[in-house]
Amino acid sequence: MRILVDFDLCQSHALCTQAAPEVFEVDGQGFLNVKIERPGESLREKVEKAIRECPTMAIAIAED
Repeated sequence: MRILVDFDLCQSHALCTQAAPEVFEVDGQGFLNVKIERPGESLREKVEKAIRECPTMAIAIAED
C-alpha cells in the first residue's frame, strides 16, 4: 500500500498523527509530513483509522 495525501485539502488537524504516529507527523511549521510512504501491512489498520478520522478526507491508500 502507498499513502496518498492531497495537500490542497489537508489542514493539518493532526488527527492522522494520533491514529498512526508511525506514518504521519506535523512539523514545526504546522505542515503534515508522511514519514513512511509505503507502510507495511502491519500498519494498515492504523492508516485506515487515520483516513476515517481525517475531517477533510485528504488521505487515501493506493494499492500498488
